[in-house]
Amino acid sequence: MKILAIEASSLVCSTAILTDDIITAEYTINNKVTHSQTLLPMIDEICKMTDTDVSEFDAIAVSGGPGSFTGLRIGSATAKGLAYALKVPVVNVPTLEAMAYNFYGTDKVICPIMDARRNQVYTGIYSFENNGLSIYLDSSAMDIMELIPKLQEIDKPVIFTGDGIPVFRDIIDKELKTPHEYGRAGFNRQRASSVALLGAELYKAGKTEKAEEHLPEYLRMSQAERERMEKNG
Repeated sequence: MKILAIEASSLVCSTAILTDDIITAEYTINNKVTHSQTLLPMIDEICKMTDTDVSEFDAIAVSGGPGSFTGLRIGSATAKGLAYALKVPVVNVPTLEAMAYNFYGTDKVICPIMDARRNQVYTGIYSFENNGLSIYLDSSAMDIMELIPKLQEIDKPVIFTGDGIPVFRDIIDKELKTPHEYGRAGFNRQRASSVALLGAELYKAGKTEKAEEHLPEYLRMSQAERERMEKNG
C-alpha cells in the first residue's frame, strides 16, 4: 500500500509518502508562502527523491478541515485532481484528529487548538485508548473560554498542539486548573506524516471517497461570507 498525504489546512504546507508501514518521505514548510506555489513542487520533489511514480499511489489522503479556507481549498483541489487523474480514491482525514496523531500512544488528553480569529479556536479533545483514538469532543469551533471548562470536566493531564498556542497560552495558563503542557517543535503543528498514518487506517476501513465527492469541512462561514451577511443585515 502506498499513500500520498497532503496537509494544507494552515500556514503549514506538508506532503508525505507512506509505503506500507513506513514514512518514506516527508516535506514540510512552515512559512508564509502561498500553498498554490509550493504544494505541487513539494509533491514532485518527494516523488523524485524516492523514485516514486504517481501511478503507484493507492490513494490520496488529504487533511480535510477545519482550517484556513484558502489552504483547505488548495489542498482539496490538489487531492481531487490527482485522485481523478490516477483513478484512485481520496481519504478525507479530519485535520484535528491528524494533529492528535502527532502524539500517538500518549496517556494524556490531546487538545489541538487552531486559531480561528475573534477569540475562537477550531478544536477537539482526544485520547488514545485500546490502541485507537477516542473522541471526547469532535471537531468544533468555539470561544477559548468555552473550551477550558470542557477540559476541566475530563480532569486528566492535557497536551496542547496547534497554532493557537501562542495566541491563547496566557489565557490557558491562567484559567485551566488541570495539569497541562504544550507540544514541542516538530509536534506542535500539522504534519503530513500524521495525515498519512490516520489516512491509512481509514483507507483499510473502507472510509474513502471518489474524487468528485470530496469536500473540505469548514465548520463555519468564511470572513467574506460573514461580512456580507452583516452588511445585508
